[in-house]
Formats: sequence, structure tokens, C-alpha cells
Amino acid sequence: MKRIVLFLSIMLCFTSIVFAESATIKQANDLYIKGNYTDAAKLYENILSNEGVAAELYYNLGNAYYKSGETGKSILNYERALRLKPTFDDARFNLELAQSKVVDNIIQAPTFFLGRWIENLIKLLTTNQWLIISALLFLLSLILAFLFVFATTLIVRKISFYIGTVLLTLCVAGAIFSGVRKAQLVSHNEAIVMSGVVSVKSSPDLSGTDLFQLHEGTKVTVKSSLGKWIEIKLGNGNVGWVEQENIEKI
Repeated sequence: MKRIVLFLSIMLCFTSIVFAESATIKQANDLYIKGNYTDAAKLYENILSNEGVAAELYYNLGNAYYKSGETGKSILNYERALRLKPTFDDARFNLELAQSKVVDNIIQAPTFFLGRWIENLIKLLTTNQWLIISALLFLLSLILAFLFVFATTLIVRKISFYIGTVLLTLCVAGAIFSGVRKAQLVSHNEAIVMSGVVSVKSSPDLSGTDLFQLHEGTKVTVKSSLGKWIEIKLGNGNVGWVEQENIEKI
């Protein structure tokens, strides 16, 4: 009897937590629908800080900031949504819409098409999805290896050997892609410019030469840090230093 009472108490507590979280999200959604985008953004931020992250919450937060005219914060949160859920088409569409408002038009340095294709392919799926695909391919490879060993006809052995070899190669590629995708999520080496206008310096010092300026919403790659200064790199290859307060990592 005591176990039943304890179980019911735990379930009641769990139900209350879920209900409270759902009610908070509903409250934030209601604020957004009513056009109170600033308060909605604050509430979404609190939910993400206290209840944990989710692609949909980052997406909603990005929408609230976009409606509030805060381009940098909207881009930051759309990017965060896509980090968690690369196939989130709505977030990708809204990200492109927000990026069209960015002043800086950074022309990307040309890269080998195969490298770009592989990079885009890796970002299509999450770490776990690549891992599942790799495991399934490995299982199929084992089945084909079994056929190769025990098949009685030459044609079946040849087919199972060649297809098994291809699947095993793809299995290894899937495992590598899973590792690369995890590294991308953990490294956090990309950031968004959050200030209206930022002067990029030649050295990590206020007395350094101004190389160029960046504007709110521009995406940069973080190379290194020194105190409160961050060394950044643009898609066109330009490198310089900015104060940490001017950017926020994705």
C-alpha cells in the first residue's frame, strides 16, 4: 500500500511539473499572439534557462525577437534551433528572411564543391540520426557477410560481397559524420554579431588599427580568445579581433 501511495505521489508531482511547464509555454505563446513580443521573448528566455532547450523554443524566441526588430538575436536563435534540428524548415526559412536584413554582404571564399557538399550533407541530420544509420548499415553488412560465407552460388556470393563492401564503407562514413556533427554541436565556434556596429581590430587592444566594420546579425567563426578579446574569421577569409561583448556564440 505504501508503494502505491509513493508511486501516486511521484506521478502527481511529475504531472504538476509538466502542467506548469505547458502553462508557461502557453503564456508565452499567448503574449506573442497578442503582439507583446518583448515580454514573450523574456518568457521564452526564462523557459530555456529553467526548463531546458528545444528547437521549437529557440524558433519561437527567434520569431519574437524578429518581430521586436532585434535582428541579431533573431538570427542567433534561429541558428540555435537549426543546431538542434537541422531539418527544421520553418527555422531555416525565417533565418534566411532575417539574414536579408543584415547590412554586411560577406562574399564567401570559394571552396571545393565536394567539401561544401559533404558539409551540407553532414548538417542534414543530427548526431544520433547519423549513428542510427551507421548501425543499420553495419547490420545489413553483417547479413550480407553471412550470405557471402554460406551462399552456394557464385552470383549470390559476388553480389553480397560488393554490396556488403559498399554498405560497410557507408557505415564507416556515417559513424564519421556522427562524430563530426557532435564536434560541431560541442565546439560552438560560430557566433553572431550582436551590436549595431563593431570595429574589427588588427590586435586584441583598443589601440589596434581598425581593419573593417561589422554590423548586427553577421555570422563569424571564432578562432581564439585572449582575455576579453575574440579573434574572428569571416567567410571571405578576413580575420581580426573584437571585444567579447559584441558577439554571442551560437
